[in-house]
Amino acid sequence: MDGRGDSETPDFDDPALDARRARWTAALTGAVLALAGVAAAALRAGGSEPVLVPAAYAVGAALCALASVLGSRGRTRRALWLLVVGAMVMALGDQFD
Repeated sequence: MDGRGDSETPDFDDPALDARRARWTAALTGAVLALAGVAAAALRAGGSEPVLVPAAYAVGAALCALASVLGSRGRTRRALWLLVVGAMVMALGDQFD
């Protein structure tokens, strides 16, 4: 490095790039958690558990799917809070299991 101002390091202070990364992170995380919740609800639906267990997984998956949609539209703060709530609902279903 020679101390010039036009160095070839990438610019990490780009707010548009940060917003795009946050949107993709929220959307993909919501989709993965929604798929995991649907799979868990389907596996638990055939068992002898109370009906509350698969319902909790399904509701958590629906919340995560909604968070994925919100995240893809740029509402990342709301999407991340919905991801937390959806994961907590699925964890509650796991506690009833």
